[in-house]
Amino acid sequence: MARVVPETDAREPVSAGTTALTRSAYRVSVTETTHQQPPAAPRGAGAGTRSPEYQAARSTLRGLRQDLFRDPFAYRPLPPRRTDGPFVRRLPGRLRSAAQHLPHAVVGVLALIALCAGAVGGDLPGGDVPALLTGVLCALPVLATLVRPVGAFWLSLTATPVVAIINGGGWDWPWMPGAFICHLAVLVVVALRTRPRTAAWMWVLTAAYAFLSDVFFGGSYYYTNSGPMMVTSAFALLVVCLWHVRRTAQQEVTAQQTVTAHERSRRTLLEERTTIARELHDVVAHHMSVVAIQAEAAPYRVENPPPELERAFATIRENAVAALTELRRILGVVRAEDYEAPDAPQPTLADLDALLVNVRDAGLEVEKVVTGAVRELPQGVELSAYRIVQEALSNSLRHAPGASARVEIGYVLGGLGVRVVNGPAPAPNLVKPSPGAGHGITGMRERVTMLNGEMTAGPADDGGYEVAVFLPVATVNEGDA
Repeated sequence: MARVVPETDAREPVSAGTTALTRSAYRVSVTETTHQQPPAAPRGAGAGTRSPEYQAARSTLRGLRQDLFRDPFAYRPLPPRRTDGPFVRRLPGRLRSAAQHLPHAVVGVLALIALCAGAVGGDLPGGDVPALLTGVLCALPVLATLVRPVGAFWLSLTATPVVAIINGGGWDWPWMPGAFICHLAVLVVVALRTRPRTAAWMWVLTAAYAFLSDVFFGGSYYYTNSGPMMVTSAFALLVVCLWHVRRTAQQEVTAQQTVTAHERSRRTLLEERTTIARELHDVVAHHMSVVAIQAEAAPYRVENPPPELERAFATIRENAVAALTELRRILGVVRAEDYEAPDAPQPTLADLDALLVNVRDAGLEVEKVVTGAVRELPQGVELSAYRIVQEALSNSLRHAPGASARVEIGYVLGGLGVRVVNGPAPAPNLVKPSPGAGHGITGMRERVTMLNGEMTAGPADDGGYEVAVFLPVATVNEGDA
């Protein structure tokens, strides 16, 4: 933007009602409009001219500080092991409870091994106090990995030269046998508890310590074990990093599968609601059309009807036509472009016998039982009951080929009961079950929920499957008609 500098005009006197600033607030010289304000320099001198290599090195050192130097002795206890794994969940109750602390037991065994190796691995006798101190120094960092993992690495790196000084006449340098086992165990446990970047930094610092100790202090020793330590720890940390990568990939796949299943369930629900909306449109549109026609014809059925009655019937017809138009407009939003309305009317329970004939022709032995006084129900209830029976029998054909089924329709005082149960598929069966996408149960529940009904679906006692539905129907008293 152009830089605006307020000026005062020396030739004009400053009056009482004005100031020099208000008179010249918008005066901008030509030279000022052609020069742009230079951008503000970022923090730090020369920060904008630093090379990508410098930025990468700075980011790397920042990662080192975050992983190993920022609050290294923070309290991070090792959590118990999960007991829902494929192997652990098969164990008895007490063993399954004890398996929670299996990682802690493994770390304790490693600490015991480091204690024994540190106490008897040097030139000192195993029963002396310095030998016992050496073993304790080797076991302490391993135990510290249970509560302070990053601090355990620094303890191990610090205990290594101390153990070497106590065992002054040892043959191994810079890691005595106990210190070798201690540091290797600490590297593996800490790498398991943190992340691959931390494991890489620990290996780099271990290599730096090995190099410095060999160059400045390893001249008087016959043998240096820096090479075996670096090679062994590299292979161990590589295996741990691969385990981390595999575990992260499994978590991402599991999360993606969960999201996919959730989205599939939502899509199925929306598709089923769209189907129900299309079917209900035909039901409601039929009734609204009948109301409009009857309202239009009603005045002609009465000789000399009063004007108020004619206006009432005209209003009823106008409202019915408006409601029908609005219903069709709303349904057009959820209807697919290639959808064609069916020519035949929507099925009811009266068409159930034809459905059972088709199912029997497909190979399913089905029996129908009707209890209660058969009566005419609202068309939406009969349509939903028909679709539920149709979907339940389709599931029986897919999942239990060769089995028999039973359809029970119960007309009760407060509504309609529907129960569809099929037996288990016969053991020697040439037709294999075909897995479904799980849309059928979702559609049934959506229909039942729409009608404020109740539904249960699950395996039967004999190995088959049972679907039980109750659809409430409001009763109309004679006095309310």
